[in-house]
Amino acid sequence: MAHDPRPRPLDGIRVLDLTRFLSGPICGRVLADLGADVIKVEPPEGDNTRRVQPAPDGRSIYFAQINTGKRNISIDLGHPDGAELLLQLAEQADVLLENLRPGVADRLGIGAATVMARNPRLVYCSITGYGQTGPWARRGAFAPLVQAESGTIEFAARKRHTDPLPEAQSHGDVYPGMLATQAILAALVQRGTTGAGQHLDVSMAEALLYTNEWTAVELVGYDRPQLFGGWNALVTTTADGSSVAFPGNPAVNFPTWARAMGRTDYLEDDRYRTSADRLARADEVVDIIRAYVATFPDPETLEAHLDAFRMPMGVLRSMQEITSTPWAEDRGVVTTTDDGIRIPAAPFRSSASAIGARGGVRRRGADNETVLRELLGLDPAAVDRLVGDGVLSAD
Repeated sequence: MAHDPRPRPLDGIRVLDLTRFLSGPICGRVLADLGADVIKVEPPEGDNTRRVQPAPDGRSIYFAQINTGKRNISIDLGHPDGAELLLQLAEQADVLLENLRPGVADRLGIGAATVMARNPRLVYCSITGYGQTGPWARRGAFAPLVQAESGTIEFAARKRHTDPLPEAQSHGDVYPGMLATQAILAALVQRGTTGAGQHLDVSMAEALLYTNEWTAVELVGYDRPQLFGGWNALVTTTADGSSVAFPGNPAVNFPTWARAMGRTDYLEDDRYRTSADRLARADEVVDIIRAYVATFPDPETLEAHLDAFRMPMGVLRSMQEITSTPWAEDRGVVTTTDDGIRIPAAPFRSSASAIGARGGVRRRGADNETVLRELLGLDPAAVDRLVGDGVLSAD
């Protein structure tokens, strides 16, 4: 990774990241990209995602994407001395991030009240499936379950007229992780005014409802056909077999298509004259557009033609394909860790700050000695004693 000498937005902010799987680790990755010193605290068995394949040289590519740029220590929090060690580290931290099931942190002796009593300036962020309170608080939660419970899967199936299908991506983890990042940043800004930390309670299910732009419409029970919505968009092919996508409802946008085709006579045809007429013959309209798009040899020729009519389009690409485009190269969409793993770069740029992942993927416990020396002043002999007692471990 190239070194950018400019200051980083979160320089001087220290984060203890106790999270596993995805919702917490993606939050920690963003904070690290913004310049925070993120210290991942793993249990002796490690983060489960370390075992997600592929894992060349024993390093999971999946794990790397969401944990690059973090230092790593491994503490057995079930050991009484392990919990005390974490409390001492928390005294030196600005943020503690955890995604344990409600009640587990308290049983371990590292709950919000206990930790913040030791460090009142700490921002303690908890990510759980259904929040810290309420009848569902202690239910287990993973992205596929929360996506099912929150209406995400049912909504997609109903709008697409398909059977319910599981999501291919873990929106139920990623969205709450991103919202947790925002909450943490806001809490740090508020701490600059009040001097006090706070406990943040982030719910995965609530995050999915918040980020679904159709939740409010669903709440009023609206059940009539909806012309606006991503499920109405058209995907079809050009002559070379390339798939292309268009926004909006084809029946609604048909007048613009007719002009692009040079077939304004369609607009005088009683079958297609009004929006209601076209919607009643939506399949016919789509067939006309599909046939027209298929006359173009490739997406580039089609896009050049449609641009004159201010009609946007996109090409259906794989992630490998888009990251190989000149656009991706120019923007630096992919970065390479110090240990040679290609991962997505931070998706934002700054005119005044260095932003992005630094370093590589640390093995479990790789920074035990360094972190404990820097934060707590422990010498190698003290660290060795903690290892011997089973408090610390490493791969």
